[in-house]
Amino acid sequence: TRLGVRVTSPDSMADKQKQQTQSRGWKFLVQGAVLQCVEAATLGMPFEVWKTRNGRFRNETALQALKGVYNDAGIAGFWRGTSAKMVESASKGAVLLFSKEVILDSMRGMGFGSTFSGFAAGAGGGICQVTVMGPCTFLVTAVVTSSNSGGVGAVLKKTWAEKGLKGFYPGGSAIAMRQATNWASRQGFTEWVRVIAKNQFHGGNQNAKLTKGQEAGCGIVGGAMACWNHPFEVARIEMQARSLSGEAKMSMFQVLGSVYRQQGIQGWFKGLIPRVGLGIWQTLFMVSIAKMVREKWG
Repeated sequence: TRLGVRVTSPDSMADKQKQQTQSRGWKFLVQGAVLQCVEAATLGMPFEVWKTRNGRFRNETALQALKGVYNDAGIAGFWRGTSAKMVESASKGAVLLFSKEVILDSMRGMGFGSTFSGFAAGAGGGICQVTVMGPCTFLVTAVVTSSNSGGVGAVLKKTWAEKGLKGFYPGGSAIAMRQATNWASRQGFTEWVRVIAKNQFHGGNQNAKLTKGQEAGCGIVGGAMACWNHPFEVARIEMQARSLSGEAKMSMFQVLGSVYRQQGIQGWFKGLIPRVGLGIWQTLFMVSIAKMVREKWG
């Protein structure tokens, strides 16, 4: 203390921010799990099923894939694999929000801008998700792409008996690339659009609070822009489907090369329409709504 004025060192400020982040950690875990489960149980699962079918059966148009899901199992077909998806959603949502928000706080605390911090936090959060996502995405792919799979329980039992734990991780490299670029793009692009929105609607005041409608708009734009990485998703679906059908194992780049030779560039973007819908829906929940929840409840 000097002349009655307390001087706070950078180290003490950093320690205080670290303590605040740690104290909110459990909230991030709970909020992430709940938000991701609600996202999946509503429109997330239908978009996921539609996208997975279109990405595997690339000879179908988006509309044909949509009709194919309905013709196979009716409306209920759009929620096929929900049990596995709920386990995935709860775990990956908790991991994503916790890791993403901790990294975001740390980056901003070090003086980085919102956009760069968003890309870094999203990438880190996406990579952290991979360990819990592999088995669940594998099970969802199995029941969506195979009409005689016997359901989640049957696939789980068969895969474990034949291949053990490693049998649930085909396409792991594609999942890692997809998730890292997914959330780096969703968080980063949304933060970038937020800056533009504040310039446009709030006179450039970066401390201004966006309205709920503006936040949602930023999430929609950010989620749609993040779908540039769709080839990784096509590779993930193909690698998992090949494993299920007993076909020869191929690396992510071998799969992408095979798809290109068969169908050209358009093959890499099969299933893009439902993926854009899914990307927007997930970004609204895990970026825009997550921000609103954090502002309201900490």
